[in-house]
Amino acid sequence: MHLVYIVMGLALVQYMYFAIAVGGARGRFGVTAPATSGHAVFDRYFRVQMNTLELIVVLIPALLLFANYVDARIAAGLGAVYIIGRFMYFRSYIADPSKRGPGFGLSLLPIAVLLIGGIIGAALQVIHGT
Repeated sequence: MHLVYIVMGLALVQYMYFAIAVGGARGRFGVTAPATSGHAVFDRYFRVQMNTLELIVVLIPALLLFANYVDARIAAGLGAVYIIGRFMYFRSYIADPSKRGPGFGLSLLPIAVLLIGGIIGAALQVIHGT
């Protein structure tokens, strides 16, 4: 489970990095709080942060489910793929939102595997009475 907790921590650090990047973009593009739009590039930074928040809410419990009911090392590996995918998403979305697909896929697919695998693993535990 140590690897799972490390990956969870890294995913949270990554989210904080994205939040700091949004703050920097606010200054560079003159978008003062509480505004959440106002410059096309700032909007991209903000959407990356918000999309990451939307996914991390599912990632963390899915990581724990999968690690507990299936395999912690595989869970950590899938979590690492998510982190790599998020960085790809960040870079591509800021540069050209139309090219965000691969990074988004490498973010969403691991979460889907973790969530579905964790649910199936838990269900099998119930079925087998363990």
